[in-house]
Amino acid sequence: MSHLQYHSYEGVGERNLKQYGYSQAVRIGDRIECSGQGGWDPKTGAYNTNIEAQIKQAFANVDLNLRDAGGKGWSQVFRVNSYHVPLNNEALTIMVGEFKKWMPDHSPIWTCVGVQRLGEDDMRVEIEVVAHVAE
Repeated sequence: MSHLQYHSYEGVGERNLKQYGYSQAVRIGDRIECSGQGGWDPKTGAYNTNIEAQIKQAFANVDLNLRDAGGKGWSQVFRVNSYHVPLNNEALTIMVGEFKKWMPDHSPIWTCVGVQRLGEDDMRVEIEVVAHVAE
């Protein structure tokens, strides 16, 4: 699959590539598809256990990931999948607030799922997106 352009941002992105063997994003023509981004510190991988802080950091990590792959960030996102431990009204309210902050001019499609566990013990949210990068 040498025609695909894979990206892993500095810090956690490079660590996950080395440790787990996956990239943070792939560019396919005019699309960028992103691996799920957690609420980790992008340099150290540490988690804030506060759910609001974790969701806000996950949104910032999505933006970092998209820009690292050559995109312009959330303004190009048309699809969002989010996974939550737990999925409750608090998490939904924070997510909606971040949607309005990061995408004030459009509303993407969104699938939101509650799960038992995510990739690391302290993860409470994971957000994956697809963005359209107009040429």
